Amino acid sequence: MEMPVPLHHYLILSGILFSVGVVGVLSRRNAIIIYMCIELMLNAVNLTLIAFSRQLGDLNGQLFTFMVMAVAAAEAAVGLGIIIALFRNRQSVDVDDVNLLKG
Repeated sequence: MEMPVPLHHYLILSGILFSVGVVGVLSRRNAIIIYMCIELMLNAVNLTLIAFSRQLGDLNGQLFTFMVMAVAAAEAAVGLGIIIALFRNRQSVDVDDVNLLKG
């Protein structure tokens, strides 16, 4: 008979994933790495929503997860389009090289 994984294990893993994403966003200068870290943070939130949904026996967390996944898909399309346009214009994806508001 299998023992179910306790809720706090999911929450600890989710917290670690979210923390790695935050550190990546704050410390990296490459737009693609920052984008991947934002996706990692969204997946950490999805893990938390699914864990609480399973714990409470309610499907609302899973519905919210589908909403987050839909937003992430839209973000993927728009974000990668912006990164490609940025690379075509500046020949770099380094966020320090981008000053679009300066004249």
